[in-house]
Amino acid sequence: MTAKRILVIDDEEDIREVAQLSLEMVGGWEVLTASSGSEGIAKAEAEQPDAILLDVMMPDMDGPATFAQMQRRSSIQHIPVILLTAKVHATDQQRFAELGVAGIIAKPFDPMKLANQVAEVLGWKDI
Repeated sequence: MTAKRILVIDDEEDIREVAQLSLEMVGGWEVLTASSGSEGIAKAEAEQPDAILLDVMMPDMDGPATFAQMQRRSSIQHIPVILLTAKVHATDQQRFAELGVAGIIAKPFDPMKLANQVAEVLGWKDI
């Protein structure tokens, strides 16, 4: 069975690095990274990852705007997206859930639990 491929889109380099290490070491997945929404969309179209972890708070194009753009592109609209956010208020979560994302993971996340959280949200049983 081939390893799952995850695209992490976050403007903070340290978050990308921690998420990448966590998902590779704990999940055994291949991890791609992008530092902006537009770069993430381009990578998603080119690489067709199995899932996308998307930061909510980014300059230029934030997570919800990036997700909306992805939903307009038939080549990537099927890829499940999980939002990474420090906004964990119920109203924010409700608004994000209404966008149609697969799930929400709060920041700061526990690197040792991140792969399991992703697998749980997506219904992946193989980690």
